[in-house]
Amino acid sequence: MLIYFILIILVPLYAQFKVKSTYKKYSQVANSSGRTGAQVAREILDSHGLYNVGVEETRGVLSDHYDPRSKTVRLSSSNYHGYSIAGAAIAAHEVGHAIQDQQRYAFLRFRHALVPVANIGSNFSWILILAGVLANLSGLLLLGIGFMALAVLFQIVTLPVEFNASNRAMDEVVSLGIIRNNEERETRKVLNAAALTYVAAAAVAVLELVRLVFIYTGMTRDE
Repeated sequence: MLIYFILIILVPLYAQFKVKSTYKKYSQVANSSGRTGAQVAREILDSHGLYNVGVEETRGVLSDHYDPRSKTVRLSSSNYHGYSIAGAAIAAHEVGHAIQDQQRYAFLRFRHALVPVANIGSNFSWILILAGVLANLSGLLLLGIGFMALAVLFQIVTLPVEFNASNRAMDEVVSLGIIRNNEERETRKVLNAAALTYVAAAAVAVLELVRLVFIYTGMTRDE
């Protein structure tokens, strides 16, 4: 049990440390093409004929994302205006999601379909789980585990979506000459560090789900 709690605390902390330290390092290294993150995003989008997808600045740090509803790539201010390797990598990654959307990438469509049930699972699972444990009602606990499993499934499906977007990003920045030579290795480090946060989140979610299944098994055995 002690090892379990160490894992669910340390793994996310390490992932956050890794992404922040890597981003900080390469946000201070200029890319050789002299393009801002906004220019990188626009160039890749246009190369795929995605003229209808906008590129906007958004507040916050590492708040970059692609909004499929408004067809907009939103980049944090430092990445939008900056000329760094980190900014170029993150901009390309978010455009990778726009390309997935254009090509109706299966895992992205599946993740979008899971959003409503995943939100329900996240909001209600712990209420049912706590009530089931406190009242010693295995059926209620199992229902909570079922809801939680939907949220965990969303986390797992997110992994191929994010890794695929990163692979697309690398292909685009290399083929368009946005990065050159040793910048490929540095760009990959930024993308890998960002992906680590999703891996950590999925791993912790799976561990927690497994722990609850063991609790349910023990409860039904006692009954």
